[in-house]
Amino acid sequence: VQFVESGGGLVQFGGSLRLSCAASGFTFSSYAMSWHRQAPGKERELVAVITSTDGSTDYADSVKGRFTISRDNAKNMVYLQMISLKPEDTAVYYCNAEIPYGSTWYTAWNYWGRGTQVTVSS
Repeated sequence: VQFVESGGGLVQFGGSLRLSCAASGFTFSSYAMSWHRQAPGKERELVAVITSTDGSTDYADSVKGRFTISRDNAKNMVYLQMISLKPEDTAVYYCNAEIPYGSTWYTAWNYWGRGTQVTVSS
């Protein structure tokens, strides 16, 4: 299993970024895919999920209306479009696969890529 995240950078308050993740080593189209983030001194948190079936999405309350997750099964890619960025969005962003678990999600792989750093200046 491998995840390679890219697209991060330094952006001003209110700016936009599009993150990309290339996934390999598993049957991509069979899994829901996700973006997580980890800010300094904080635990990693689930930010967005997109299902493998109908492409429905789920977002953390803190990013609803600002972030959009999408996927391309032909390319084994998952994306995160981020707009109206805030300093509190500053974090390292990671992708992974998810398994539905009741009303929530269970991260499928106990393996993480290097992530991509997003820094939002005020």
